[in-house]
Amino acid sequence: MKKGIGILILVFALLLSACGSKDAIVISGKPWTEQFILPHLLGLYIEEKTDYKVTYQEGLGEVAIMTPALEKGDIDLYVEYTGTGLKDVLKEDVASGESSESVYKRVKKGYEEQFDVTWLEPLGFENGYTLAYMPDQSYDASTYSDLAEVSTEEKIVFGAPHAFYERKGDGYEDLVDVYPFTFADTKSLDPNVMYEAVKNGEVDVIPAFTTDSRIQLFELATTKDDLEFFPKYEAAPVVRQETLKKFPELASILNELAGKISEEDMLKMNARVDLDQQKPEDVAKDFLVEKGLIGQ
Repeated sequence: MKKGIGILILVFALLLSACGSKDAIVISGKPWTEQFILPHLLGLYIEEKTDYKVTYQEGLGEVAIMTPALEKGDIDLYVEYTGTGLKDVLKEDVASGESSESVYKRVKKGYEEQFDVTWLEPLGFENGYTLAYMPDQSYDASTYSDLAEVSTEEKIVFGAPHAFYERKGDGYEDLVDVYPFTFADTKSLDPNVMYEAVKNGEVDVIPAFTTDSRIQLFELATTKDDLEFFPKYEAAPVVRQETLKKFPELASILNELAGKISEEDMLKMNARVDLDQQKPEDVAKDFLVEKGLIGQ
């Protein structure tokens, strides 16, 4: 009898726990610095402006993991980049020189139709790609085309995160289809160590993120995507429409952050985590307080 009562109490406790988790907005992110900061930035702002509760699933995975998690309701929102959504998720091409506004409208429409997920307004910065290398090489390339030409003459090793090799539309295979690279070798690297790898000469070229402070720290040479292979990568919250129905203030609250984070702001926040070893949640809070978006 006592055993039966104990089981009932355990089941009841689990049910309460499940109900409690459903009452919280689950914010997630990808496994690299910027994406460790942004969930806390959104979460702290939500908690400041509403009575909603927030929980975090940090560093959950790359887009191939994040999209199904969002669609299934395992998470409620995270920050995605328009170009990633359009090419890697929706598998749509981007016209040369297509505007940020056009890419945003297309990706918003596609997510709503396919996943019952919507894009809120962009946060104000773009985090795109630049092919970067150490400037002490025998070559001096200012564009992707320059690098492609050099790769036919020099033994250049390309290093990138594993996910970059798997991406369709804006990943490695498509990149070498557009630009005639002939790399001597390719290596798969954790995104958090690829900058050290190029600095230490383990690889020669990496697809660096334009808001990553380590470009400046290591004084890497960067190149221009002269054939406009990569689309625009504006950062914006993506959220389940079911979540917006359950938390009716959420969209308007998060849209108050639209245009509030510049590329310079994001670079500084990333640097505080990467270089100064500060906690992402502390950096996010300091930014919001300094901008007058939340109280002390």
